[in-house]
Amino acid sequence: MKGYWLILGEDVKDPDAQKRYGELWAPIAAKYDAKVRVPDTDAVLKEARTTKRVVVVEFPSYEQAKACYADAAYQEAAKFALQASKRELLVLQGELS
Repeated sequence: MKGYWLILGEDVKDPDAQKRYGELWAPIAAKYDAKVRVPDTDAVLKEARTTKRVVVVEFPSYEQAKACYADAAYQEAAKFALQASKRELLVLQGELS
């Protein structure tokens, strides 16, 4: 069964940190065969409080989604993501249509 990260983020306050996160994320995404999906935020954010950005990252399996998050390289990259903006990240299992 596929795995997903659902990321709910506020506005990016540090573009340099966000850029560095993207640079570090690219090889990690390739390692775990992760695909970033950006949904239509107008449809998703009807009751949002501080969320301005929604990102779904799709993994071939739930195990890969969890392993990617636990990976030391990702934990280093995540420091830049959290410097760039406040966010919440949920790891989910299932099939999205």
